[in-house]
Amino acid sequence: MRGPMLGRLFKRAAAPRPLDSARVPDGARIYAIGDIHGRNDLLVDLLAKIDADDAARGAADTQIILLGDLVDRGPDSAGVIETALALKAARGDKLRLLAGNHEEIFIEACRTREPKLMRFFLKIGGDATLLSYPITRAEYRELSLDELADRLPTLVPEAHLEFLESFEDQIVIGDYVFVHAGIRPNVPLGEQKVSDMRWIREEFFGHKGAFEKVVIYGHTIYDGVEEQGSRIGIDTGAYATGQLTAIGLEGSDRWYLQTN
Repeated sequence: MRGPMLGRLFKRAAAPRPLDSARVPDGARIYAIGDIHGRNDLLVDLLAKIDADDAARGAADTQIILLGDLVDRGPDSAGVIETALALKAARGDKLRLLAGNHEEIFIEACRTREPKLMRFFLKIGGDATLLSYPITRAEYRELSLDELADRLPTLVPEAHLEFLESFEDQIVIGDYVFVHAGIRPNVPLGEQKVSDMRWIREEFFGHKGAFEKVVIYGHTIYDGVEEQGSRIGIDTGAYATGQLTAIGLEGSDRWYLQTN
């Protein structure tokens, strides 16, 4: 006969994790892609894998979400933006895009032409973004910081900037919330600050309690998919590892697709 203490322990051990009970609405199929960081080759590859996976699973209301940080660090940020623009033209509102901290700095560097902001942009991998536009490495090396700050907006098409400026900060679907970096614990989703959703780290993944929704995010690099409590991190450092990751969601099921 099970005693009261054993009964309490058994009940606690059998309680489902938030991840196990989370669902998306019936009929929906969601694919969310982690930080791309200028790896257009990997994005094209992963989109092909998503198309094949989606077709194999049968008809559904399929949406694709990009979790932000399309730009910087990798060699072809301009190409990533062009691929995303083409995908948006093809899929319309079935493609949704979140703004990351790298989009934020890239846009500000282009719009303000501030040398100090330009220095920070280059420091966090913006040099690779700059070089993906029509400027030679020799010219890049010859220009001063002030000159680069003035040159950058002349290289980036206005259509690219307007596209990046249209990105969202938070997407809620069923029991999931999608953000770039994370959310601040104990703050309702509707009251989250944009700066937290784009930049937060330790306060978010150091939180031991449950969140309002299961949080799917990028921004922080892990060796593999990070499933902890009620959060799932899918930034696998594509620009350096060659491994770009997507999560698939349907009903209460979830699965992963990766390049390399």
